[in-house]
Amino acid sequence: MIPAPDEHSRIYIKPGATDMRKSINGLCAIVQNQFKLDPYSSSIYLFSNRRSDRIKILYWNRNGFCLWLKRLEVDRFPWPEEKCDVKELTQEELRWLLSGVDFRRAHRTLHYDFSG
Repeated sequence: MIPAPDEHSRIYIKPGATDMRKSINGLCAIVQNQFKLDPYSSSIYLFSNRRSDRIKILYWNRNGFCLWLKRLEVDRFPWPEEKCDVKELTQEELRWLLSGVDFRRAHRTLHYDFSG
């Protein structure tokens, strides 16, 4: 399992498809050139293939990069398709994503003025 992000870690997801043939250097290039972010930070970066049945997670761990791959045998990850280059996730949304819960369709918190 990937290490739990600390409170200073940020989690970024690339909406849409990424070429899964890319390894650490290719994904770092996306982080630097497309996201305009630092791959050497404590941040976690997520990428998915066209069918959304595989994800790669890239992160820097003290003295080297780690690349984590998860492939689903059945089903698909609830992957966003927005047109933006990068989107930030919360730690809770990352847990939901890895568990297969569609964080984009989570229930909204309702606020009422009175009951009755």
